[in-house]
Amino acid sequence: MAVDAGAVLIDLVRVETRLYNAVDVRLKEAGGLALPQLELLGVVRDVPGCRVLDVSRAIGITVGAASKAVDRLEASGWCRRTLDPDDRRSSTLSLTPLGVAAVERATPVFEEASRAALAALLPADDLVQLGRLLRTLRGALAP
Repeated sequence: MAVDAGAVLIDLVRVETRLYNAVDVRLKEAGGLALPQLELLGVVRDVPGCRVLDVSRAIGITVGAASKAVDRLEASGWCRRTLDPDDRRSSTLSLTPLGVAAVERATPVFEEASRAALAALLPADDLVQLGRLLRTLRGALAP
């Protein structure tokens, strides 16, 4: 049976967009961060000595877009840039106490909204298989 790769790609993008938007709405309704903000702050939290380049690579956006996004997070008081003592031409990123609290509040909402959205669509076995397939694709596409 022939597979229409273009149709698969479009379906994947549409599903991703709808799921992302549904979870984002739940986060906003809970008074927390928007999903893009949570995603960025999670990278800053999880990557030791995080730089804008790390954010760019982790999320798959340009360095310029990552830098602007970090600027917005910094303006909101959720993260800070600190000159890197080993390379004074660059800076490292860290969460502020306000950022840590925002991520801690938003994470359970994100996890529950994600579970609810996906469990409503797929049986557990299919979800496990989808997770494996997506990890394989991400690995193959990683820079």
